[in-house]
This record gives sequence, C-alpha cells and structure tokens, in this order.
Amino acid sequence: MKVTVCIGSSCHIKGSRQVVEQLQYLISKNGLKDKVSLNGTFCMGKCQQGVCVTVEEQMFSVSPETVDEFFEKEIKAKL
Repeated sequence: MKVTVCIGSSCHIKGSRQVVEQLQYLISKNGLKDKVSLNGTFCMGKCQQGVCVTVEEQMFSVSPETVDEFFEKEIKAKL
C-alpha cells in the first residue's frame, strides 16, 4: 500500500511533519513496514484542505489530531 504525505509549505505549517512522524510510528508499531510504503511529496494542489495524504491515489485531509483515526480506518483496516 502506497501512502504519500504532502510536505509542501502550506501542509508543513498545518502539521505534516507530525503526521509523518505519527504514521511512521504507527506503521512500525503495527508491524506493517513490509506492507506500507510511506512517501513524501511537495504540493498536491489542495492547500486549503490541510495536510494532504493519499492512500493508493485517494486523497484525504489529515491533521496531527486525526492521524490515529485515519491510520486505523484508511490504512490498517484495508490491509
């Protein structure tokens, strides 16, 4: 599963670093390093939507506060 987090300036200001760090932690904690490819990219063109994250090309808006729920629902539950 390919997960990509925007690390462009707008998303960075909205917490993309915290989102990336928490996703790294959750992927490791759940033993999914061999099943989830976590990547970063610059601007996805949806700056108003917060930290943009794609899972298999589907776009989501994630924040440091919602990353745990996002991981459970959109990543872990689909593996």
